[in-house]
Amino acid sequence: MKTTLTLLILTLFITLSVSAKNYNDTTVIEKKVSLQTSTGEIFGTLTTPEKFTRIPVALFIAGSGPTDRDGNNSSMQNNSLKMLSTALLKKGIATLRYDKRGIAESKAAIKSEADVRFDNYVDDVKAWVEMLKQDKRFSKVIIIGHSEGSLIGMIAAAKADKFVSIAGAGQSAEKIIKIQLSTQPKIVQDLAFPMLDSLKNGFLVKKVDPMLASLFRPSVQPYMISWFKYDPQIEIAKLTIPVLIMQGTADIQVAVDDAKRLAAADPKAQMVLVENMNHIFKIVTGDRTANVATYTNPTLPIADKLVTSIIEFILK
Repeated sequence: MKTTLTLLILTLFITLSVSAKNYNDTTVIEKKVSLQTSTGEIFGTLTTPEKFTRIPVALFIAGSGPTDRDGNNSSMQNNSLKMLSTALLKKGIATLRYDKRGIAESKAAIKSEADVRFDNYVDDVKAWVEMLKQDKRFSKVIIIGHSEGSLIGMIAAAKADKFVSIAGAGQSAEKIIKIQLSTQPKIVQDLAFPMLDSLKNGFLVKKVDPMLASLFRPSVQPYMISWFKYDPQIEIAKLTIPVLIMQGTADIQVAVDDAKRLAAADPKAQMVLVENMNHIFKIVTGDRTANVATYTNPTLPIADKLVTSIIEFILK
């Protein structure tokens, strides 16, 4: 399956779905936009002030799993990305948030799990960036990638003006999975680690123990191979644009050490640690239960330091 940018039809469609909202006496316009690709449409929301000329625009890339453009999924409503978008708009920064292929409104853009590759997500971001760069209303394009979106964004960021990583992994995916499996019984590790090594080396695993079938099912192995070939430390080191690395100290999914690895790989990057911020940008001071509870609280505000650091980075 080809995954190059040439397969994408570089046309931005503005539909009739337009709404106006008011944030702190600033009227903003939300427009439904879509990206035509060879496998179907990818849908997003372009949000701008009602009246503007030559302002920055931030392209948001959501994290892993069925996370939509607002930072939510069917079992987790926290509005993290939507809240960040609102905060940027108050400072005159436009945003484009989209549902990745196979997710929410863009679900039909993936026909089969067996056909999708990590590079598809990268090519989608490159196409969005190209479209935004062609829109002369915007002065610069900033990519903001959260969690898995950090790796996607940094690979695609060559033609962007700035890049922001929020809670981005600092190691390749197979290493992270091994760390996650290290708490499992040794029999699980003995079965899983050789399969991870095989996929890392580009080889499909033909015989999968039923115990691990959900993780190593044949239909997902090609995606894992395409994902495992990328090392965030190598990819971020390639960037010549300004980079901001944001990480919360209360994140139970991505560690502070991951941010430090990224910063070490790109010494020119700015790293900001946000005390007590968790994976979805919320401030927590309790235990793990209290941390997880924020994932389903759409009214809890996001961390002020996250917002101010990103705005300062974009506008300076």
